[in-house]
Amino acid sequence: MAARRQQRLVSLVLCLLSTRQYITAERIRDTVEGYEVSADSANPDEAFKRSFERDKAELRELGIPLETGRNSVFDTEDGYRIARQDFELPAIEFTADEAAAVGLAGRLWQTASLATEARTALIKLRAAGIEIEEPPGADALPSLPGNEPALPDLMTAVSERRVVQFNYRKQSAPAPEKRTVEPWGVLSWRGRWYLVGHDRGRGDVRSFRLDRLAGEVRTLAGTARTSRPEDLDMLELVRGAHYQPDQLARVRVAPGRGGQLRRLARNVHSAAGVDGAGDELTLDYRDLERLAGLVAGVGADAVALEPPELVAAVVRLLAGAAGVPADGDRRSAPAGAMSGGPR
Repeated sequence: MAARRQQRLVSLVLCLLSTRQYITAERIRDTVEGYEVSADSANPDEAFKRSFERDKAELRELGIPLETGRNSVFDTEDGYRIARQDFELPAIEFTADEAAAVGLAGRLWQTASLATEARTALIKLRAAGIEIEEPPGADALPSLPGNEPALPDLMTAVSERRVVQFNYRKQSAPAPEKRTVEPWGVLSWRGRWYLVGHDRGRGDVRSFRLDRLAGEVRTLAGTARTSRPEDLDMLELVRGAHYQPDQLARVRVAPGRGGQLRRLARNVHSAAGVDGAGDELTLDYRDLERLAGLVAGVGADAVALEPPELVAAVVRLLAGAAGVPADGDRRSAPAGAMSGGPR
């Protein structure tokens, strides 16, 4: 369809939507831009009629409810209009649970690549008069970070069923390996993002931690040949493939600080009589680096006590942030940088 005809169709729709009355073909001819007939046309009326009939058929094929009728018994010819209530999308309505889920989802997507879309969606819903409510206790929920560089590309690949290729670092492998995957889904578990799909090289379903992807994700030509099995529980698959037994850690936090650590703690004991008063937390953990990041994020108000591997990981993170060697003299580090070591 030529650009000129596209513009004429848009103008015709706007014209027929702008009034509740039926508009005659002659008035449409005078009002809508694009129905002008060349001056050297042998039969301008017939040329307009052919164009208008084609346009009406096109609108009806597109599903636009074009009505024909007359405004009164005194009208001598039919007119046309588009009923706005039939043309516009119906009002969006959510149950209380659905509205709470939408509000929670918007709260979770706290990332530079996705937060804009989430905020825009919530603004549009509220502008439509839909009240988005967050469930009780939403303030206590940790944010769901989406700062993995590959996350937007992989979500698009899942939606479009496009094959992807990337280099992947296995925990026990000395170097990254190239993987070609037909993606089935992306999900978050225990604060990390995972891709689940059919690994063409292995000929089987696999899951991949996004923080172990090395370099960019390439999208290959063509679509995926396999589909996600209906009975596949992706979360259960990720849990099994990346399971680590629980381990115990002890962390001391200042009064009123370390809210997320306190929520994850198995036990909280007052350490008022100990040097560096506060509360001592006992935590179950499986991911050492994630726990170290939580402790380091509290700064000087948190001290990792056990195990030694956690202390070392926190010291390494804080030393890197302070720009000092992790194995250097702690006494030379800036204040707060050694909050990961015992005091």
